[in-house]
Amino acid sequence: MTSGSYKIGIIGGAGWLGSAIAGSLIKAAVFDKSEIVISSRSPRAAFSEGIHHTADNGELTRIADVVILSVRPEDSHLVDVDLQGKLLISVVAGVSSELLSRRHRTQRVVRALPNAAAAVGLSYTPWFASSATSEEDRRLVETIFDACGTQDAMTREEDIDFLTGLTGTGPAYPALLALAMYKSARSHGLNEDVAVRAVNGMLVGAGGLLQENPVHPESTVRDFVDYKGVTAAGIEAMQRRGFIEAVDGGIKAALEKTHAISRSIGH
Repeated sequence: MTSGSYKIGIIGGAGWLGSAIAGSLIKAAVFDKSEIVISSRSPRAAFSEGIHHTADNGELTRIADVVILSVRPEDSHLVDVDLQGKLLISVVAGVSSELLSRRHRTQRVVRALPNAAAAVGLSYTPWFASSATSEEDRRLVETIFDACGTQDAMTREEDIDFLTGLTGTGPAYPALLALAMYKSARSHGLNEDVAVRAVNGMLVGAGGLLQENPVHPESTVRDFVDYKGVTAAGIEAMQRRGFIEAVDGGIKAALEKTHAISRSIGH
């Protein structure tokens, strides 16, 4: 599938998320390189041969039919562009659709939150569209984020803020689990290389199984606990030590940080 009639601009397109989105769109053949324009303060991204690159956000806005805003939240106020009603897709955490609409002079606003796995086409991306967006706008958003992995449209904007601290974290929480398992492996005498391969291999394998058979996590846990084997003993010990409560506390802390960011930038 190709876009056919759109030219897409990515403000911050040389950053890790902007470049991941652009790379996914090209790899999935959703957009041709000639249909993408990126702006950034950084040098031209390594992948961007054949892509129009500019340091001028105004130039990008004039060229593009659709603009993806991909900058750090604390830098978002520095992007002063008038979209004159064009579709804006923001992947900036904590910046409300109402504020984006005021800043960039468009009612057609989508807030989306891909994560780092967009770089390999495996991001989960929730998104929320303002009431002024059209069905065609929403179909385009689905197409863009299907290229990055999987996506869901949210009916409440506050769900985007919650998911910022859940799915928006990408590999960070699994990496924390891997680090805990790595430390346990090292404390029992495994050498570093073996310990790293063991925990990374376990997480990669689990992800592959879930991709092939995306069952409810409760079902997986119950199956292992009901088997009453080695894994059940490990799961039950972790639960007794407050594993689920610790994760819930972390996600709530991430949500509060999202709200703090929002307050600090004028939500």
